[in-house]
Amino acid sequence: MTGLVVVGLDGSPASVTAAWWAAREAADRRLPVLLLHSWTTQPLDLPIPQEAHTKRRYGRDVLQGTATELLRRHPGLALTTELVSEPAAQALLERAGDASMLVLGSRGHGSVASFLLGTISLHVLGLAPCPAVAVRAGDPAVEVGRDHAAAVDRDEVVVGLETTGPAAEPLLQFAFGTAEPRDSRLRVVRALPVSALVTEIDEDFAAAERARLTEALLPWREKFPDVPVVEYVSTGPAAQVLLSASAHSSLTVVGRRRHTSRLTWKLGPVAHAVLHHLPCPVAVVPHD
Repeated sequence: MTGLVVVGLDGSPASVTAAWWAAREAADRRLPVLLLHSWTTQPLDLPIPQEAHTKRRYGRDVLQGTATELLRRHPGLALTTELVSEPAAQALLERAGDASMLVLGSRGHGSVASFLLGTISLHVLGLAPCPAVAVRAGDPAVEVGRDHAAAVDRDEVVVGLETTGPAAEPLLQFAFGTAEPRDSRLRVVRALPVSALVTEIDEDFAAAERARLTEALLPWREKFPDVPVVEYVSTGPAAQVLLSASAHSSLTVVGRRRHTSRLTWKLGPVAHAVLHHLPCPVAVVPHD
């Protein structure tokens, strides 16, 4: 990874938490950070008059205040800010082509939301050509300022794989690349489905799937020899298995298929489940 870490910052607690997570991640990976604020797309409950010049001033203050705090915590961080007039989703997606990742705030309470509406964040998460990370306000896995240290029991990066084939490569690249600088354990999760007619997985099939996972991880173990890896294969609905496996996750990584048109976007049921229910940052990684 060499591109920017782009953060959507609207001044809400969720977006500030996202900025702190992004700064830590960028410092670990030695990447530059861009804090982006759309003055035309601000929180509905913003306690200021709605004149354009006041909105722009608010945006500048949010960017400058957050940048100052982040640089105080990470003095060597390469950080820039940008105040834009285009809608937030459009601005983020325009900068995503050359970015290492996008980072968005999530309000939690059952909905993924940043800027004004949950659909904006879902739109970005479903279309971004790079990994996009959603971070909740008050996330126990994220350090924010001096008063909110990251929880010590959140010590794993978790990645859920639908397949061990080529589609898994971008997810594993992102997951290993996150775990290594953090000195974190990586938990690789595969769910083996059961149907209403067949309630038990054939043991030979399960053993073969475990062997495929082990084989798929061999080159990644060689590339990242310092990352301890746990292979976790379980039966059941994929979302349920991944949620259970993420009890100690500092980041959970899921995939989604790329789309050829910006008019069409879709997040799968597993991505929806973890975005709505996990109390930790969630990375959505596109794959072919």
